[in-house]
Amino acid sequence: MTKAELIDVMAGDARISKAAAGKALDSLIKNVGKSLKKGDRVTLVGFGTFSVVKRKARTGRNPQTGESIKIKARKVPKFTPGKGLRDKL
Repeated sequence: MTKAELIDVMAGDARISKAAAGKALDSLIKNVGKSLKKGDRVTLVGFGTFSVVKRKARTGRNPQTGESIKIKARKVPKFTPGKGLRDKL
Protein backbone atom coordinates (compact mmCIF):
# COMPACT_ATOMS: atom_id res chain seq x y z
CA MET A 1 0.00 0.00 0.00
CA THR A 2 1.36 3.41 -0.93
CA LYS A 3 0.96 6.63 1.02
CA ALA A 4 -1.66 7.85 -1.47
CA GLU A 5 -3.65 4.63 -1.12
CA LEU A 6 -3.47 4.89 2.68
CA ILE A 7 -4.75 8.47 2.53
CA ASP A 8 -7.68 7.33 0.36
CA VAL A 9 -8.59 4.59 2.84
CA MET A 10 -8.25 6.93 5.84
CA ALA A 11 -10.44 9.54 4.17
CA GLY A 12 -13.13 6.95 3.43
CA ASP A 13 -13.08 5.37 6.89
CA ALA A 14 -13.18 8.69 8.75
CA ARG A 15 -15.51 10.36 6.20
CA ILE A 16 -13.17 13.31 5.81
CA SER A 17 -11.54 14.90 2.77
CA LYS A 18 -8.40 13.44 1.26
CA ALA A 19 -6.62 16.71 2.09
CA ALA A 20 -7.52 16.40 5.78
CA ALA A 21 -6.47 12.74 5.83
CA GLY A 22 -3.18 13.66 4.17
CA LYS A 23 -2.51 16.36 6.75
CA ALA A 24 -3.29 13.93 9.58
CA LEU A 25 -0.96 11.28 8.18
CA ASP A 26 1.82 13.83 7.58
CA SER A 27 1.41 15.08 11.15
CA LEU A 28 1.65 11.53 12.52
CA ILE A 29 4.82 10.82 10.55
CA LYS A 30 6.41 14.14 11.51
CA ASN A 31 5.66 13.79 15.21
CA VAL A 32 6.77 10.16 15.44
CA GLY A 33 10.07 11.26 13.88
CA LYS A 34 10.43 14.15 16.35
CA SER A 35 9.80 11.88 19.32
CA LEU A 36 12.30 9.30 18.10
CA LYS A 37 14.89 12.01 17.53
CA LYS A 38 14.51 13.06 21.18
CA GLY A 39 15.02 9.43 22.22
CA ASP A 40 11.41 8.82 23.24
CA ARG A 41 9.35 5.76 22.42
CA VAL A 42 6.02 6.03 20.61
CA THR A 43 3.48 3.38 21.59
CA LEU A 44 0.22 2.92 19.71
CA VAL A 45 -1.79 0.39 21.70
CA GLY A 46 -2.93 -2.48 19.50
CA PHE A 47 -0.57 -1.46 16.68
CA GLY A 48 2.99 -1.35 17.95
CA THR A 49 5.91 0.60 19.35
CA PHE A 50 8.46 2.75 17.56
CA SER A 51 11.80 3.14 19.34
CA VAL A 52 15.46 3.93 18.70
CA VAL A 53 18.21 1.35 19.13
CA LYS A 54 21.96 1.85 19.05
CA ARG A 55 24.03 -0.30 16.74
CA LYS A 56 27.62 -0.92 17.76
CA ALA A 57 30.52 -0.21 15.45
CA ARG A 58 31.49 -3.30 13.51
CA THR A 59 33.61 -4.58 10.68
CA GLY A 60 31.87 -5.31 7.40
CA ARG A 61 32.97 -6.50 3.97
CA ASN A 62 32.73 -4.75 0.63
CA PRO A 63 30.89 -7.31 -1.54
CA GLN A 64 32.59 -6.15 -4.76
CA THR A 65 36.20 -6.24 -3.57
CA GLY A 66 36.02 -8.43 -0.47
CA GLU A 67 37.90 -5.70 1.41
CA SER A 68 37.13 -5.23 5.12
CA ILE A 69 35.54 -1.90 6.02
CA LYS A 70 34.71 -0.27 9.34
CA ILE A 71 31.03 0.53 9.92
CA LYS A 72 30.44 3.31 12.46
CA ALA A 73 28.09 3.03 15.41
CA ARG A 74 24.71 4.65 14.78
CA LYS A 75 21.14 4.96 15.96
CA VAL A 76 18.41 3.29 13.93
CA PRO A 77 14.61 3.24 14.22
CA LYS A 78 12.94 0.01 15.33
CA PHE A 79 9.31 -1.07 15.14
CA THR A 80 7.89 -3.77 17.38
CA PRO A 81 4.39 -4.90 16.41
CA GLY A 82 1.77 -5.00 19.15
CA LYS A 83 -0.43 -7.96 20.02
CA GLY A 84 -3.41 -6.60 18.08
CA LEU A 85 -1.38 -6.31 14.88
CA ARG A 86 0.28 -9.71 15.35
CA ASP A 87 -3.12 -11.36 15.88
CA LYS A 88 -4.43 -9.93 12.59
CA LEU A 89 -1.67 -11.63 10.62
